[in-house]
Amino acid sequence: MEYTPGLRRKYEQEIVPRLMKEFGYTSVMQVPRIQKIVLNQGVGKGTEDKKLVEQAQAELSQIAGQHAVVTRSKKDISNFKLRKNTPIGTMVTLRRNRMYEFLERLINVSLPRIRDFQGVSDNFDGHGNYTLGVTEQILFPEIDIDKIGRLMGVEISVVTTAKTDEEGYALLREFGIPFKNAKKS
Repeated sequence: MEYTPGLRRKYEQEIVPRLMKEFGYTSVMQVPRIQKIVLNQGVGKGTEDKKLVEQAQAELSQIAGQHAVVTRSKKDISNFKLRKNTPIGTMVTLRRNRMYEFLERLINVSLPRIRDFQGVSDNFDGHGNYTLGVTEQILFPEIDIDKIGRLMGVEISVVTTAKTDEEGYALLREFGIPFKNAKKS
């Protein structure tokens, strides 16, 4: 028997029927699903110190459980002392089982660790995709606080197949993402 993450089973068994009923879909294929989760970390001081980018890459790889790649600048910007092709951040794209496992850890472990947590904002991009900014990488249990050089934020983008923000919101709400202003369905 093949391993299936808990959130994926929940999606297939509970979320799909609820969303079909809520939006009146006639086929299971119309129900929105999560395509991928992209973790992105910009390292502003990375232009001056290459070790910061390497450290950020190692930390993001630990958080995601998958190797992170270094992102590079596309053009020269003299005001920021930035040359083309300079390392400026790291990113990793999660799909399939790793995506569901990361989302489960984010919802059940990382977000509750935020002090005075009131929920996350419900700002979608107009196409059903959601981006959440986390101010400190120590929020994730995979990071050893004693070994970090400096605090850096992580941007988490959840890309869905939803056509509207309302459908994307309903999908992520069903997965258990704690939104601030939870809309009643």
